[in-house]
Amino acid sequence: MRSSVLSLDSARNALSATPPLDRAVSSALPTRLRPADLLRLTDEGAEDVLAGRYDHLLPANGIWPADERWATRLLSDDEVDVWLISWTPGKSTELHDHAGSLGALTVLSGALSEFRWNGTELRQRTLTAGDQASFPIGWVHDVMRAPAASDCLQVARNGAASDCLQVARNGAASDCLQVARNGAASDCLQVARNGTAVESVGPLDPTLSVHAYSPPLTAMSYYEVTGHGTLRRSRTVLTDQPEGDM
Repeated sequence: MRSSVLSLDSARNALSATPPLDRAVSSALPTRLRPADLLRLTDEGAEDVLAGRYDHLLPANGIWPADERWATRLLSDDEVDVWLISWTPGKSTELHDHAGSLGALTVLSGALSEFRWNGTELRQRTLTAGDQASFPIGWVHDVMRAPAASDCLQVARNGAASDCLQVARNGAASDCLQVARNGAASDCLQVARNGTAVESVGPLDPTLSVHAYSPPLTAMSYYEVTGHGTLRRSRTVLTDQPEGDM
């Protein structure tokens, strides 16, 4: 996990120390916050979750929903929303954009698969714990929890991460987070990155990510890839929920 360097207040204070954008460019942007600010906010949010500062917002009894994505808002004002999202197997967001909002995320635990439309085709990448990504206006993507990789899980079962994985499988996510806070989960989070399963990344339970949107989400459009290799908008919805309906 990258070190936290910016809070919600300090993000805004940092703007005054940043050279101003060209006036024409600045007036075209929907927010004073830039992608780098949102990346730092999501990184700080992930650190705060691990530190226990948002335990009061986590699911009751530490049991994460197993059938549908779950989310809770960590911070919110007129300029930015910051969310914690829990991902479940086989549930994608569908191809969507974020309307007039910039976005960013930090993966806290597990792994996410992102499928992004690059103008001619969908390109896939895997984001594992500690990875970050930012989304400019017009970014169209589908996000889901990365499929499990048996090799990665086998490495974890045989290594120092077995206790952390067992806790997650039994649903007591609060204990798993406590392990991470105390440092004993470092092997668990590093298995996919540094172990023999690096070419076949699988998620750890719970799969969590922190997302920031500025200005806060108000709408999202959904898309389909046509048989002619083009993108077609299928619907637009008004929503303040992150990454599609929960």
